[in-house]
Amino acid sequence: MRILNPDEFKMEKASIIESISDGAVFIYPTDTIYGIGCNAQISNSVKKIRKLKARASNPFSVIAPSVDWIKNNCVVTKDGEGWIKKLPGPYTLIFKLKNKKCVAKEVNSGLETLGVRIPKHWISKVVAEADIPVVTTSVNKSGQDYMTSIEDLDETMEEKVDFVIYEGEKEGKPSKIVDLTDNVKIIER
Repeated sequence: MRILNPDEFKMEKASIIESISDGAVFIYPTDTIYGIGCNAQISNSVKKIRKLKARASNPFSVIAPSVDWIKNNCVVTKDGEGWIKKLPGPYTLIFKLKNKKCVAKEVNSGLETLGVRIPKHWISKVVAEADIPVVTTSVNKSGQDYMTSIEDLDETMEEKVDFVIYEGEKEGKPSKIVDLTDNVKIIER
């Protein structure tokens, strides 16, 4: 596993974006905590993250490449429009899907909904440039503490990810979940 700081990442950005598009599983910073992800359209990569997290069925969210991507693939109601205006930000918005093929079925376990984020962080520009949805879930095994610094990284995950983009310790907490599928429900974590 390779650990890249933001400057090293910038120097190799084109080849790293290509590896993400091709299915690399990687750890990256966001505006809240560290996430583990991959191209959300590649089933085998998503399955690898499920195995690493020991998370058989709970759905994953994605970092959307753009607001237009969200509107093209999700049912966005009037309430949803209001929340989309708060992006980028520390929110995961849950929408009903209108295009079930926009992500691999392993992302949302075959549900009719999808959680989407656009973090207020430079990683969102990377996802936009790749022009693919990227799985975003906390770096931890189910039920354990999430990663805020490299010292928190579980050895099993360390051995199985392709690379880590590390920018130092994070002091955030996971994004706030806003369920926009029926009535608006805000879920604190």
